[in-house]
Amino acid sequence: MAEETKNEEVVAQEVETTTTSKTKKEEVKAPEFNWDDFEKESDGYSKDERKKYTDLYDDTLNQINEGEVINGTVISLNKKEVVINIGYKSEGVVSRNEFRYNEDLKIGDPVELLIETMEDKSGQLIVSHKKARMHSAWDRVNEVLETGEIITGFVKCRTKGGLIADVFGIEAFLPGSQIDVKPIRDYDQFVGKNMEFKVVKINPEFKNVVVSHKALIEAELEEQKKQIMSGLEKGQVLEGIVKNITSYGVFIDLGGVDGLIHITDLSWGRVNHPEEIVTLDEKINVVILDFDDDKKRIALGLKQLQSHPWDALSADVNVGDKVKGKVVVLADYGAFIEIAPGVEGLIHVSEMSWSQHLRTANDFLKIGDEVEAQVLTLDRDERKMSLGIKQLMPDPWEGIESKYEINSKHTAVVKNFTNFGVFVELEEGIDGLIHISDLSWEKKIKHPSEFCAVGDKMEVTVLELDKENRRLSLGHKQLEENPWDTYETIFTEGSEHEGTVVKVKDKSGIVSLPYGIEGFCPVKHMAQENGENLKTDDKVMFKIIEFNKDAKKIIVSHAAIWGEVAETKKKETAASTNKAVKNLNDSSEKTTLGDLDALAELKEKMDNKGK
Repeated sequence: MAEETKNEEVVAQEVETTTTSKTKKEEVKAPEFNWDDFEKESDGYSKDERKKYTDLYDDTLNQINEGEVINGTVISLNKKEVVINIGYKSEGVVSRNEFRYNEDLKIGDPVELLIETMEDKSGQLIVSHKKARMHSAWDRVNEVLETGEIITGFVKCRTKGGLIADVFGIEAFLPGSQIDVKPIRDYDQFVGKNMEFKVVKINPEFKNVVVSHKALIEAELEEQKKQIMSGLEKGQVLEGIVKNITSYGVFIDLGGVDGLIHITDLSWGRVNHPEEIVTLDEKINVVILDFDDDKKRIALGLKQLQSHPWDALSADVNVGDKVKGKVVVLADYGAFIEIAPGVEGLIHVSEMSWSQHLRTANDFLKIGDEVEAQVLTLDRDERKMSLGIKQLMPDPWEGIESKYEINSKHTAVVKNFTNFGVFVELEEGIDGLIHISDLSWEKKIKHPSEFCAVGDKMEVTVLELDKENRRLSLGHKQLEENPWDTYETIFTEGSEHEGTVVKVKDKSGIVSLPYGIEGFCPVKHMAQENGENLKTDDKVMFKIIEFNKDAKKIIVSHAAIWGEVAETKKKETAASTNKAVKNLNDSSEKTTLGDLDALAELKEKMDNKGK
């Protein structure tokens, strides 16, 4: 630059000397104005003189080419433009927007420029600072990635998941998680500001650059963490700031190192979400429960700074006492009742009703219900308490003998089935069992669901009562007379009845007999007189060959009907045949004797004649 200034002074002096000598000559004799030279744009210099002065002037200027990156100096700037001296016959003018990353730009600052065009249509030099920065930006970015150098960038705007920063003229991505060590809720506060970064990742293929500000902070905090961790002790109470709240706990900033308060360590009482206890950026005192030097994990507690609510539970509370509380937790097996902050008791579902049917706690209670219960068990050392609701209601089994006497009749509701019977409810807490064999006199039931449905009302009679074991045996068929007593007099063995074959299986048949009763016809008894077996819907006569009242079984036979008729006919035919044979024999005997007499008489006559 000093050399360029010196050359400019020499040229100026020579031009001044030449002009002065010319003026003196003109004073001596002023030439006439030559209009022809003026029209030819002649300046009065000879060709050699013009070349001489042009060369001198050109030596004072920088030699620049299009596409070249050169250095310049800011000589003027305003809100719209920045004027830069590049040592050429004209200055470079750049939009102020290209320097948004450098709000502190001032006159005299060195800048880089890329020569885009030597002269545009108006003869103006076109340069770009932004393109000059990008020209060497990738080399620079790769260099700082290897060295780990801290660089400064300008945050241009916000984008999905983070910020866009201008680094060396390249747009770099700053993820939200890399802005700070603590979660950032407002990204806009960083837009338009300069920040220091470390380049953490480059993707040359997609021209992507990822930077991190958090990495700078973490490096500083690492030393602080070591110092803090070395001074930690279990039971130590520290002040911290609520840094983040999650569904499972709260993260606390202890001044460079984070600790976690698990949701179960926030309060002695039930906590649905940590937001019920703390708020973001709140300063709270916490106690150190445990820590791991290697993993840098610190377990904190908040409730431990308060005395346990069970310690404050009144000594007057004993087993058998009535207590009031609110339902805080519901499960299938029961409900937890908070009778005081942090003091809970469990009401098992079996203690909610005298009924013995399997049900869930949701059938009786819901979250927030105010209930009254009786203390069943109490263990202050283990801090456990069991409660009951049904104990506050009368026990329906008290005095049951007078209410449900043997053979008394009642109406019950079907509750559920088993393979061996039906469970019915006579009233809340009073259940009974109807055995499958006590459902019907006539029907042979394989499963109780064939006879009734859940929710049906059924008339029953009490068969047995066991108060000690709370068992009640009931019957349904006993409400009617046993029709098999009557059937026994009608369907006697050997009696004949008309029946219809309703089903044939394995050549045996089920026969519908009078009075709606059914009989079983074995395969050998299904034969007809014509040699064919009976078929479904055939209506014929049957003979009862077996009757069993206890087993409710009747065995019938059709073959016996026509078989006896045939036997009778056979016997009659045989008797008639025997009689005819006898008569014939008798007749034959008489004829033979007569013939013998005649022969004897003839012989006698012949003998007499011979004599």
